[in-house]
Amino acid sequence: MFRINEVLRFDSQCYRVLQLLGDYLVWINIDVPAAFPELALVSELQDAIEQELLERTDDPHKALAYESPEEGSTARTKRDSNYALIKPLIDLPDFYSPKRRGPVVEDIIRSSVTTKQTVYRLARRYWQRGQIPNALLPDYKNSGARGRRRLAGDKKLGRPRKHQSGVGAKIDEFTERLFRIAIDRYLLKDKGHSFPYAHRRFESMYLNHFPETPQVELPSNWQMLHFYKREYQQVEALKRRVPVAIYNKDIRPLHSTANTQVLGPGSRYEIDATIADIYLVSDSERGNIVGRPVVYMVIDVFSRMIAGFYIGFENASYASAIQALDMAVTDKVAYCRELGFDIESEDWPSVGLPDAILADRGELLGHQIESLESNFALRIENTPPYRGDAKGIVERNFKTIQASFGPFVPGYVTGNKVRKHGGNDYRLDAKLSVKDFAQIILSAVLYQNQYAVLEKYDRDADMPADLPLTPIHLWNWGLQHRTGRLHQADPTALRIALLPREKATLSEHGACLFGLYYSSSEMLQLGWTHRGRQVKRPMSLEAAYDPLAADQIYLFFDKGSNHHWVCKLTDKSREFRGASFWDVWQVRDEQKKTTAAAKVRSRTYKRQHEEFVLEKIRAAEKAAPDTSNIPKAERIRAINENKRTEKARERSEKAQRPALDKQHPSAKVIPFNGNEPTLDYPDYIDELFGDED
Repeated sequence: MFRINEVLRFDSQCYRVLQLLGDYLVWINIDVPAAFPELALVSELQDAIEQELLERTDDPHKALAYESPEEGSTARTKRDSNYALIKPLIDLPDFYSPKRRGPVVEDIIRSSVTTKQTVYRLARRYWQRGQIPNALLPDYKNSGARGRRRLAGDKKLGRPRKHQSGVGAKIDEFTERLFRIAIDRYLLKDKGHSFPYAHRRFESMYLNHFPETPQVELPSNWQMLHFYKREYQQVEALKRRVPVAIYNKDIRPLHSTANTQVLGPGSRYEIDATIADIYLVSDSERGNIVGRPVVYMVIDVFSRMIAGFYIGFENASYASAIQALDMAVTDKVAYCRELGFDIESEDWPSVGLPDAILADRGELLGHQIESLESNFALRIENTPPYRGDAKGIVERNFKTIQASFGPFVPGYVTGNKVRKHGGNDYRLDAKLSVKDFAQIILSAVLYQNQYAVLEKYDRDADMPADLPLTPIHLWNWGLQHRTGRLHQADPTALRIALLPREKATLSEHGACLFGLYYSSSEMLQLGWTHRGRQVKRPMSLEAAYDPLAADQIYLFFDKGSNHHWVCKLTDKSREFRGASFWDVWQVRDEQKKTTAAAKVRSRTYKRQHEEFVLEKIRAAEKAAPDTSNIPKAERIRAINENKRTEKARERSEKAQRPALDKQHPSAKVIPFNGNEPTLDYPDYIDELFGDED
């Protein structure tokens, strides 16, 4: 019923069971410093339990079992020497008997340089603390009153100065108050100030209160640091020293992994974009540096397989994200063949829609993604602001992909734009074209999916030990032994559902989107492009557009449905045939700026014209004769006659008549050289083609 070393509480005292002797047991009071082992009847103790006078309790010295002093340390040396000193006594079978215990103690005293008090003190500690060697460890943890606040007396606390002059400052409550103000105001803020800076601000405050204090007698940096470590917890300091967004993203503890939140391949895709650390040149003109491209990656959380990517120069937005998503959910064989890689569908099997897509708030958030969610059972998850750690897998993948080629390629972004000792700007080292870079990324993705070993992948319990930790093997194993979450969809319907949407207004010119006009045979058949007020047509309809091509749009004629008409660009907007919508937006923006500048000039000259008209009106009114004495009817009857007279005057003034012959002949011209001059154009043929030089 009772066990050796268990602790019992009896009569508000704690006892430790040292030995079982049938009807008796040996125990010792662990609350009394001078206690000795005693015999107790087991039957009496059982009666005490029934009377609720005796109960089991926790061992107050159980922490000693976890102590492990270092080899050669003072604590370990003392423990071993103390154990060797009392070993003859604790090995005595009837150590509880004073008559048998006394002679053994005398032998220990004679053989060792020690006292009876030391032997009994160590033996009592051994019995009271659990009968283990660690019970004899010195209580160094109680030395120095760790964690207890000291109160300074007549002189300062701590060790005296050895190298610096002066005695040092005594830290009282007022000084600690200034410590706290300086720490809270300058250190525990998200400004990045150092501890020495906060101490210098404290010194300024201290000197304002005590201006006569010598510099060597000011409270030191170490004294303030001791106060900081004693009064402020590490978690509190970490939270207050950085912005909340940085703490949540980079510092807060992680409680789980992404793998615990997915069931298998296709459970969740993560998508994100970054600016590649390389400068590229144009495909058409390799001498033109076009800058750093934007790279989108779509990656499966369970297997770490890269499902799709996008490389281009459009800013990170929905319009560029859908191009990466389109690649992620469709077959990649044709795309790889275009870039010179022959693969089979089994080499890149991520074809289909996942259960969920995790993205930043700005890229896949809004009404333009709602149709994708409702029509294809796809769940869109958005990360909180400034929480890149929420999709850490795809964030880390960017660094992994770029590390595979970064050190080798020209134009790679380094720490400084201009190298030391007059070196070249790394931007001028750019040699790879956009297509070259796309081929390098594709090669890195194929390697990552098929051969890269995920050394830090956290396995689940059901994964076999012989399963290679590569994305392709994890993907195939997950499809066989887990829930495969990818589902198929019509490629055309999926592509249109992915396209961004806007309201298109309807008029006799067709459907207007971004200032461009489109029409279709269905619109002509319904008479929507006929003119006249009696024509009935909707005011506006929703339209989807491909940012890469402005030649056509998809007009959703039935509200609440994805049924659509393909509308082509009309002749009214023929200037944008073959252009992208980014070209349209840029050109339209320039046109609006030009029109706005022209309108400013137009208003100026129109104002001058109106002022000229008003001035003429005023002059005409001033020059008009007084006709008050002429009847109005007479003036009206004279209009036709006046008109004939004005017409005759106009004909006479504007008539073109031949000039009259002159009455007198012109004088005769006599040349100086006596020959009649010729007015023919000079001829230099002989001079040009003659034989003479």
